[in-house]
Amino acid sequence: MLSFENDYNVGAHPKLLQRLAETNLEPQTGYGLDGFCAAAKDKIKLACGCPEAEIFFLTGGTQTNQVVIDAVLQRYEGVVAAQTAHIALHEAGAIEFSGHKVLELPSHDGKVCASELKTMMERFYGDDSHEHMVCPGMVYLSFPTELGTLYSKAELTELNAVSREYDLPLFIDGARLGYGLMSRENDLTLPELASLCDVFYIGGTKVGALCGEAVVFPHGNMPKHFLTRAKQHGALLAKGRVLGVQFDALFTDNLYFEIARNAIERAEETKAVFREKGCRVWKETPTNQQFLIIADSDLPRISSQVAYSFWEKYDDSHTVIRLVTSWATTKEQVAQLRNIL
Repeated sequence: MLSFENDYNVGAHPKLLQRLAETNLEPQTGYGLDGFCAAAKDKIKLACGCPEAEIFFLTGGTQTNQVVIDAVLQRYEGVVAAQTAHIALHEAGAIEFSGHKVLELPSHDGKVCASELKTMMERFYGDDSHEHMVCPGMVYLSFPTELGTLYSKAELTELNAVSREYDLPLFIDGARLGYGLMSRENDLTLPELASLCDVFYIGGTKVGALCGEAVVFPHGNMPKHFLTRAKQHGALLAKGRVLGVQFDALFTDNLYFEIARNAIERAEETKAVFREKGCRVWKETPTNQQFLIIADSDLPRISSQVAYSFWEKYDDSHTVIRLVTSWATTKEQVAQLRNIL
């Protein structure tokens, strides 16, 4: 079975496994206070151009979104996000479970618009009954988005300006950050992205690690007792070294960015295959998630040979499916996909 189902369908990059094996018997303190985590933090600070950054390693994306949002928000506040955002659709109500409402804005190819964010805030504070409403307390966006699209530097700058105007911390979900940064259409550097938000995370689970995300508060602005908050949410790993070793390896010799580039190169090759085979593309994306419109009558044949993700029904007789490349996708696998199509 050929798998283009997601970008976490294999284990970890061999260099990470090698480092985990090499350091396996070295005694270290727990909960992310070990030397490997310290070394990884130093390398991430350098890559982000944020010497004052505070960094914390968490186990996965949903846990990270829940812990960060709950730690930043007051009890009476909600988080603003696109209707298609991961926290709004695919996290089983994890944010609401923590006591915070997801306040949805229209999705424009997966993105929120600065002008619509400003309108939301004007309407909220212009309503004499706003004290009886959920107060917008922060803005969530992802880079890349759930639809594989990217915010430009100009768009992120506009969102940052509105967020500053209304004192809304801006949070960037970077579960696929490496793939966004390596896209040919991206015009943001990692330091620029860090400077335009209040908190973001560097995804490891989907970019070469067994598990783990690196939460970065770029301005030394981590909420108090963040470790305690993480523990309350069940997201604190006792063997924090497992995350530290992996991120130390990912940020050694540019590995994180090099393996992320592989996903983009393979994605460009799959797009060429789609054009060659006359496939109907649902949405053009510049990253590693590609969406096709497939006749329902063809799905059994394709699904018997290729693992993909169902996305949504297109009409009564067609379905949108998602095919995803990753750091581990090979040219040979793209060639196999061509033969199947």
